[in-house]
Amino acid sequence: MDQVLAQLSDTVANAATLEDLTRPMLEMLEAVTGCESTYLTSVDLDGGVQHVIIARNGRSDGLRIPEGLKVPWADTLCKRALDEGRPYTSNVAECWGDSDAARELGIRTYVSAPVRTDDGNLYGTLCAASLTEVPLRLDAQHVLELFSRLIGQHVERERLVAQLRLANAQLATSMRTDALTELPNRRSLMEELQAMIARGARAGESVLVAFIDLDGFKAINDLHGHDCGDGFLRAMAQRLGTTLRKGDMLARLGGDEFVVIGPGPALGEATATVTDALAQRLGDATIGDIAVGSLVIRYTGASVGAVAIDPQLCGADHALRQADAAMYEVKRQRAATRSTRR
Repeated sequence: MDQVLAQLSDTVANAATLEDLTRPMLEMLEAVTGCESTYLTSVDLDGGVQHVIIARNGRSDGLRIPEGLKVPWADTLCKRALDEGRPYTSNVAECWGDSDAARELGIRTYVSAPVRTDDGNLYGTLCAASLTEVPLRLDAQHVLELFSRLIGQHVERERLVAQLRLANAQLATSMRTDALTELPNRRSLMEELQAMIARGARAGESVLVAFIDLDGFKAINDLHGHDCGDGFLRAMAQRLGTTLRKGDMLARLGGDEFVVIGPGPALGEATATVTDALAQRLGDATIGDIAVGSLVIRYTGASVGAVAIDPQLCGADHALRQADAAMYEVKRQRAATRSTRR
């Protein structure tokens, strides 16, 4: 027993995964119980299925419990042992002869302990079984219970680590995402724009930056309320997203302002045609009837300014300022045209 405890100490200290912990334990459990097969299961109570996830079969001519085995939970010896409070029998046929799975495997001796998480929920079972009658020493039952508790603690730790990683990933995503539209936010935009500028400088290609301002958005918000305004922004985000090419990014800069960035033509090539086409494509996407709930808003379109910047001469902040200036020039021209029509 002292040797088992010494080996257990090393196993617990060095186990990084559930498998790292369990496989040596199954070998130790085989030694202290004298059973041919030792195995760890998980139980899906909702699905009514028990899975053998890790198994050790010490003798080639003995009982073999295959990893990956799935059996109906209601037919298992584990469920019967838990329900009856009988963790051990050396005569399975006499105690639980109605178990088809046990009969097919030829199990005669069976001993198990439940594996529970900190909240008391059943994770699975730790078991030992044999084709022959094997008497169970008291210390073997204690070892089995100790191992099941340690496995339960490790399962709980893995769950907590997984939850922490998920929470960290969600936090990282939220820090880079606009909560209303679920588009990349300003922070994410600036990071990607800087990366795109660096790639463009290496490849000798320009970078396209388009600034989009939703003209008349304040009036929509004032007339129909903020909920309608939020719905309008989400609808616009979806419309603008349909115009993107591979490699483009659409981001919400804030308020009623959006930005599209993407790779542009090679440096030295004419860019006016490309930027005009980009501005036209984005602007056209914003024109039309915008359904927000039961309300339909007839929208005449956003002001869009697009530029192609030389990544060797222009940083991210300057690129946005250029696109912003181009957008304001478009806005001025649109206002002048509306004034002339009046």
